[in-house]
Amino acid sequence: MSFLILKAYFQLLRFELYLWQRDFGALYTAVRNEPQRARTTISPEQVCAALNVVCIWYWKPVLCLQRSAAATCLLRRNGLPAQMVLGTQHVPFRTHAWVELFGRVVNDRQYTPEMYSVLDRC
Repeated sequence: MSFLILKAYFQLLRFELYLWQRDFGALYTAVRNEPQRARTTISPEQVCAALNVVCIWYWKPVLCLQRSAAATCLLRRNGLPAQMVLGTQHVPFRTHAWVELFGRVVNDRQYTPEMYSVLDRC
């Protein structure tokens, strides 16, 4: 588990750089192009738990986009066909990102898709 926590930390740092540079296009491309590797024994729950631990100790608040990008890439690297979903709420205007696996939300509340109109899945 500690190795997975370390991987999660480095994924958050990776996407922190994209956000720091205000380069949403590069972040989006990095997630979209992340290949799905061979299946491992790591479960989606273990990946999300590792990210939760890292987010507690991260040096600043973690945005949903950063967290979802990291989770999507970690899940794909462990052989799971995760999708990062980008959505918007019209009134009041908000945007949000979450991760789905086989059509089920894995890193947020299960009713999240009901609150947001989906803009894209990558």
